Amino acid sequence: MAAIEENPKNPNPSETPRKRRASLPELWFKDQQLKHAIFRMQQLQQNHTNSKTLILGSDPLSLISDESLTLILSKVPISQHFTNSLVCKRWYSIQGRLVRSITLLDWDFLNSGRLTNRFPNLSEINLTPACFRSCGSSGILMSHKLVSIHLDSEVVSDCLIGREGILGSGLIDRGLKVLANGCANLSKLVLVNASEGGLGFLAERCLILQELEIHCCEDMSLMAISGFKNLQILKLVGCVDGLYNSVVTDIGLTIVAQGCRRLVKLELSGCEGSYDGIKAIGQCCQMLEELTLCGHKMDGGWLAALSFCSNLKTLKFQSCESIDSCPGPDEHLGSCPTLEELYLERCQVRDKGSAKALFLVCDSVREISFQDCWGLEDDIFRYAALCRRVKSLSLEGCSLLTTEGLDSMVQSWKELQTLKVVSCNSIKDSEITPELATLFSVLKELKWRPDSRSLLASSLAGTGVGKKGGRFFKRV
Repeated sequence: MAAIEENPKNPNPSETPRKRRASLPELWFKDQQLKHAIFRMQQLQQNHTNSKTLILGSDPLSLISDESLTLILSKVPISQHFTNSLVCKRWYSIQGRLVRSITLLDWDFLNSGRLTNRFPNLSEINLTPACFRSCGSSGILMSHKLVSIHLDSEVVSDCLIGREGILGSGLIDRGLKVLANGCANLSKLVLVNASEGGLGFLAERCLILQELEIHCCEDMSLMAISGFKNLQILKLVGCVDGLYNSVVTDIGLTIVAQGCRRLVKLELSGCEGSYDGIKAIGQCCQMLEELTLCGHKMDGGWLAALSFCSNLKTLKFQSCESIDSCPGPDEHLGSCPTLEELYLERCQVRDKGSAKALFLVCDSVREISFQDCWGLEDDIFRYAALCRRVKSLSLEGCSLLTTEGLDSMVQSWKELQTLKVVSCNSIKDSEITPELATLFSVLKELKWRPDSRSLLASSLAGTGVGKKGGRFFKRV
């Protein structure tokens, strides 16, 4: 027998392991370069599959947080906001949170809670158009600066809308509660026919409200106005001819004066009142800087109460048939020492006594503006000489004022720096005196367009057109 060789490592020859053949993958991966190439191919294939799935199956912007997407959409022009809200539900929600100001047209949209859910971050809202009942089947459309609505053919002659054409106070108050619960960050609000209860609930929730405009309001509805601790701008609209009739008297003005001591601007439109109401506002509202009266129905003698407005800087009259029907003796009028600006727009200034009293009270004014005022002739305009510190004068649409009246006034104002004369047809270029021309040359700002002929002459200056022997146009 042949001798069997002993294996020193494995003394039992029967248990000697058989040598395994190398598999094909092992043979492949012995080469490191080949291994790296295959791994790279698998990685590229996986990235391609993921990118294809991302493009076809999901929203790429889903990787962006709501805060970043909100910042991006806030930079888009307002004209594209509606289009952006139609992209998807997420954009719809984010776009709604970006809206800060809105004008409500349908009261049910507010009363149902959809408004506050859709626009939770509103800071300014105008409820006026939605507060009027509109007859959709009617072909009569009435347009006013407040609202445009369809009227019923059976309307009364003296008042087109009246109380029956406005939503009731109960419905208005319910809507205000929904608004206050959903939009506590309101800073400006315009509403109609609100009661004391609705205003009170609004004052409790909207703590940062600074500007409030109330239409069709009564004296007693203003009792809750003291709850608005941060209110600075207030507009009260009592009566609007042709729309509705409501009354704000000295009682309402006194309530406002005692409840809104931080007022900076106050506008009274279609409000009644007298000396007592304006005096109360002047004494209580020490921070009042601007007072506007639009179509007021004040009793005679109220003008003397302006002297109690110790910090008043701007006084405006708009669409007033009379400034003060009975101003009283000059020595009782007083004056506003801090007043700087006096504006009259579309007002009747035919009464000499009323005009004189106005200029006496405003003797410290620096800027005077008349725009489309009826009855402003030379004799009335001369009372403006009582204001000796005028630096700026603006006349627009004053057709009765002549060049002589203007000349006598501007020569008396030694501090005049700015002059604007537009559409005053009785003021002629040919009547300008050498003294007035000299004054024009030293003014800091001059706008001279008293009539269309003067405008034409100034535009053709230096061309030779319009002069004898000059150029002319020939019809072809």
